[in-house]
Amino acid sequence: MKNLKFVRSTIGVKYQKKAQSEVGNSTKAEQFIKDLKNHTSKMNDVIFKKIPTSESVVTVIYSSSLVDKITMQLMIFIPLANHLNQIHQVAEVIKTTDVNGISSKLISGQTLLYFHQSNLLLSIDTYSAPTRSITNTETESTVIGPQDAFTESLETNISLVKRRIQNPMLKNEERTIGKETNTKISILYIDNIVNHENLERLRSRIDHIDYPAYFDISVLKQLIEDNPLSPFPQYYMTVRPDTVSYYLLDGRMVVFMDNSQDALVCPTSFLEMFISIEDYYNRWTTASLLRMLRFFGFFLTIMITPMYISALTFHPEILPYELLLNLQESRSKVPFPPLFEVLFIELIIEVLREAGSRMPAKVGQTIGIVGGIVIGTAAVEAGLISNILVVLVATSALLSFLPPIFLMSNTSRFVRYIFILSAGLFGLFGQMLAFAWLITHLLRLNSLGTPFMTPVIPRKASDLMDSIVRFPIANLKEKMGISRSQKK
Repeated sequence: MKNLKFVRSTIGVKYQKKAQSEVGNSTKAEQFIKDLKNHTSKMNDVIFKKIPTSESVVTVIYSSSLVDKITMQLMIFIPLANHLNQIHQVAEVIKTTDVNGISSKLISGQTLLYFHQSNLLLSIDTYSAPTRSITNTETESTVIGPQDAFTESLETNISLVKRRIQNPMLKNEERTIGKETNTKISILYIDNIVNHENLERLRSRIDHIDYPAYFDISVLKQLIEDNPLSPFPQYYMTVRPDTVSYYLLDGRMVVFMDNSQDALVCPTSFLEMFISIEDYYNRWTTASLLRMLRFFGFFLTIMITPMYISALTFHPEILPYELLLNLQESRSKVPFPPLFEVLFIELIIEVLREAGSRMPAKVGQTIGIVGGIVIGTAAVEAGLISNILVVLVATSALLSFLPPIFLMSNTSRFVRYIFILSAGLFGLFGQMLAFAWLITHLLRLNSLGTPFMTPVIPRKASDLMDSIVRFPIANLKEKMGISRSQKK
């Protein structure tokens, strides 16, 4: 009897402790859920769902705007009901005391699972916000070669590169920048090729940026440039996976940003702003011709209209007599000096270009073509501008679109105004002063600490085979000097 009483008392104490433990865990779980609800009270789309399972009661916490119902059903609710062990295998354990970390997980599209009995908090990646499908590029279109382009999804962009470079040395470093937006970026490089001094410099610049919001990678580009006051872009921006793959194999680093279509290639040289990836798909003769056209077209577009001003204002003797007569005849009704005449038509072209780019595609094309013809014809007939100037300005505008990088087109437009004002004030002497400033500025520019005028400064003999003239592919085996890669 005594033994029976002892056993009963022992079992009673055991069950009493278990009941007290369950009550304590329940109170602790309710307090945690209450605190978490208070912390996320300003996040209107956070959902708390309490679900009973075979293990214990589980509270599912997620942001409804970042996940869809099908994803939640397949990844959370079905495994909770039938295969609870799968949850533990794929989930990440989070500390319940890290409130800021929990909020960051919810904001990034993670779903949290809180087990009441064991006070365990797990996180599963269920981010399924809508993304744009892979399509052709409109800004860097080519006739030969792949036609796919990056999207605004960081994971999709990285997969497009890894599909082309199936190399275990291709590394991907993830970072979060922006105090307010918490934007994800990735730095891609090939570890056995990249110059680690360049890599460390890029890491340092990104880590030392103090900026609250990033909506496109072009914002990051301006913040890590060597000379932010320069009109020239110091990094190559592209939306083509094959271009990014080529530069990675050359020893460069590529930066991707979530919600941005473009990729940032660094370091970059001035000459590479006129090189298209299609040049490597064409015969070397065709590629060389196109490169020379783009390169010299940049200097022509900033020189044509300033030469018109210089010749008519200061140096009419440099023109052939017949051409000078034609110019004087076409300007016989124009009441303005050449400087104001050129500025007037240049501003008209800028207005048409800007208006056409902001309007719907079909309307913008019509406005650009019809508006240009109507305004140009009417201005000539009204005696506001000469017909020869219309030809020169139209040619200059077309030449500005030759570089494959749109940022260089914008740069040529800005630099052209400097040359126009210099020519209007000092003639050819002013143009040469502006040209000297341009060359000096380019020689002083750096891209991630590397001279921007590579391969000219410093010169590497092998780089000249892939410069303005592109030699046959068989000769292009060495890495470019600007990358300073480990492999030659």
